[in-house]
Parts: sequence; C-alpha cells; structure tokens
Amino acid sequence: MTAEPAIRIRDASLRFGDRSLWSGLNLDVAPGEFLAVLGPNGSGKTSLLKVLLGQQRLNAGSVRLGRDGIGYIPQQGAVESALTVRGTDLVGLGLDGHRWGTGLRGSAERKRRVAAAIDAVGAGSFARQPLALLSGGEQQRLRVAQALVGEPEVLLCDEPLLSLDLNHQRAVSELVDRRRREADTAVLFVTHEINPILSYVDKLLYLVDGKFSIGSPAEVMNSASLSELYGTKVEVIRIGGQIHVAGMHSELCEDHPHHHPAEEVS
Repeated sequence: MTAEPAIRIRDASLRFGDRSLWSGLNLDVAPGEFLAVLGPNGSGKTSLLKVLLGQQRLNAGSVRLGRDGIGYIPQQGAVESALTVRGTDLVGLGLDGHRWGTGLRGSAERKRRVAAAIDAVGAGSFARQPLALLSGGEQQRLRVAQALVGEPEVLLCDEPLLSLDLNHQRAVSELVDRRRREADTAVLFVTHEINPILSYVDKLLYLVDGKFSIGSPAEVMNSASLSELYGTKVEVIRIGGQIHVAGMHSELCEDHPHHHPAEEVS
C-alpha cells in the first residue's frame, strides 16, 4: 500500500494583484522524499513556503500537510537579543515557541529532546553560548536542531545555505538529508544553488514567471526544459557532478554571467 503524501498540493493558484505567481500547481512530496525548489527572484518560492506554513492563503486550490508537525529552517539572518539568547534557548523554541510545539516547557523530557537535537547536529561544544558570539555556520546548525527537535513529518527549508561557506553548506545539507533518511521526513528545500544538494534531491520544482516544471533533476535541469521555461536559449552543462547553466540573454544571469539563473534569488 502506497503511503499518503506528506505534502499534497492540488490545483493551487497564487496571485498578487494582476500578477500570477503560479496556477494549476499539483505536487506531491512523499515521506522521505527530498524536493528542491528553484527559480529566479519573484517566482514564488518563498510564497510557496508561506502557503505551507499557513501564513499565505491560496487564491484557488488546496494544500494538505502531514499530521505530525512541521519543522522550519529559515535563512541565516541577524540575531536578535544579541547577548541574551543562547543556542539551547533557540533549539527549545522548536518545542514550545511555535504553534506546532508540544508544550514540554520545563520538563525532563524537554531537556532530553533539546540535548538530543543539539547532539545530532554536532553543536554540543557551543550550544550554551550566546548566538551573537557564534559563526554563521554554528548558528545555522542550531536552526537545524530547532527545526528537528519536534520530530516533524515535514521539513521546510528557506534557503538555509545562503551566506554560508562551502564547508558549512555541505554540513547543513548533510544534516537535512540524514534526518529525512533516518526518520522518513519529507523535505521541501528552497535554494539559490542546486549543486550543494544535487546528490540528495529526488525531485525538483522550478518556478519561472508564472510557469513551472516538476521532475527529477535530470528531467528539469536540461537545456530544453529551462529554455522553454525562460522563453530563451539556456545552455546546461554537467561537469564533475555539478550543473552549470548559462543564459544567452543577460537578464538570466544578471551580474554573475557564469552562475545558474536560480543563483540570483533571495
């Protein structure tokens, strides 16, 4: 018997004024499946996350998520309450600071789960320090722990590799992949760069100017598919296990002519 999708989107449409971000979107993400979401600025990637988090209403269609909770990894950003919030405090919010928390504040079980999540991401040596004193990579490890401490069925990742160096990109990607393999967690991973996660991705959703393509990386990340999405010639080259994309028109590549069109998103 086939398992029910952890994420199911049907006939979904989202508009802002006269502009359609996407319409007629049908998407399933199975338990344990790793879905990457790519596309240029303004294509609706973050809006899709907001829909899944219940922060944005669809204009049409429906969304259904699994019953066992959602974990959310945000972009790396500035740390508020710079000298007061410790890493352990941040991780604990994953249990009792969000609407999907389980209300374990102050209990021995809470302490056990926070400690286990911190240990799982290798953050034990710095988790009791103020966040402002930690590197970007250390902070992001703790955000991963915060997202996982509630043992979610679905993990939503909003460009979690942004502004991280290559080593920390690899570490964070491996943590997310290990969670989905060990706990059968469905992952929806919005990213501006496919290469750090390419070996983990099962399925890819590429959004461009109201259009989209869904399939395996090989099915979506090829010259014919991307040329059709962008409406102009796009060349896709695979070198050493990585994907490199060059557009024939400057608007695809903006200030970075050798980068993938999706690398310019925010």
